[in-house]
Amino acid sequence: MLDLNTIKKAYTRITDVVYHTPLTYAPMLSKMSGYEVYLKKENLQRTGAFKLRGAFNKIATLVEEDSQKGVVAASAGNHAQGVAFSARYFEIEATIVMPETTPLTKVQGVKDFGANVILHGSNYDEAYLYAVTFAQENDYTFVHPFTDDEVISGQGTVTLEIFEELDDLDALVVPVGGGGLISGMSVASKALRPECKVIAVSAAGAPAMKMSFDQRTAIDTISVKTIADGIAVRDTWTKTLDYILEYVDSFESACEDEIASAILFLLEKQKVLVEGAGAVGVAALMHGKIDLPKGSKIAIVLSGGNIDVTMLSLIIEKGLMKTFRKMKLLVILVDKPGALQLFTKILTDISANIVQIGYDRTSTDLEFGDAHVSVSLETKGIEHQEEIRKKLKEGGFSYKEEH
Repeated sequence: MLDLNTIKKAYTRITDVVYHTPLTYAPMLSKMSGYEVYLKKENLQRTGAFKLRGAFNKIATLVEEDSQKGVVAASAGNHAQGVAFSARYFEIEATIVMPETTPLTKVQGVKDFGANVILHGSNYDEAYLYAVTFAQENDYTFVHPFTDDEVISGQGTVTLEIFEELDDLDALVVPVGGGGLISGMSVASKALRPECKVIAVSAAGAPAMKMSFDQRTAIDTISVKTIADGIAVRDTWTKTLDYILEYVDSFESACEDEIASAILFLLEKQKVLVEGAGAVGVAALMHGKIDLPKGSKIAIVLSGGNIDVTMLSLIIEKGLMKTFRKMKLLVILVDKPGALQLFTKILTDISANIVQIGYDRTSTDLEFGDAHVSVSLETKGIEHQEEIRKKLKEGGFSYKEEH
């Protein structure tokens, strides 16, 4: 079992390379929650995520022991970039096995650091099995993303940085996938400030670790499905589960809609870009899942910012729909001159801005003499949308809403 001393040694190894990321007060989150909320912005780390800490500490240890011939890792992206960066720093060959579903931005990020990339398997666990075999066959060192003591020690340095700035913290809120980050952070936290609560948050679509925490025994799942790909881990690992059972005070989860709304909130209100895994702590806070005395001082770890831009655009689009700032309509018009002009005049009169429009008079779903108009509108909230519906009905227009 690692301890505070091993984490402090890790901090000494990494401190000249890894960024001491900002810890900033979040006034809007504080106001809405009733807590004093601070955000630890590991999304601003050199590789865009906290994973660099553990990877660099592990590879630095191999260099100290002069036992490295090359390193292999399996990762959906962030650990991969951490290993690739660290290997390049120490001029060691690195091969990263990534699931075939890994976003292109993360694959390219690994290649940019000079590592070899092998795409294999549909999830982390399948990539992991292949990577372990590949390492054995080539006599390379496999760098596990979360069950290695040196990796966990490196991740624990996040707590040291937080407590350097906030030594009276009441709670840490930490994302959980495989459990390496919360294992290291909780060991350090309980050693430095035992009364500080450690709250784990996972994605509901990757429930293995939460189920294992609740049942106090390791439970694996058949599959995972979540936009938080950085914590989409199917199986539970006993090493990190042991730390979690020993040091974590409570374990929550956030569903997909909650994670998406947190990503959008952080982007729009905090001017911070995070990936799904980095947003789960904020998602839990925003949706009332953190149960602490009012006024408690808490730090939430934004674990990474390497979000795929395609996913981000989808989250923004859905977020605009759910917050009543956009609506999509499929309207039936009589296909005659002036019908479209009458429709758009109604929208103009109630200040509904058209951002996209399409006209279809050939669909086999239409009655003879009708036309479909598909339109996307910028709107100003739920009352504005109700006014649009009212005016269209008064104008005799038949329509469907798309959600």
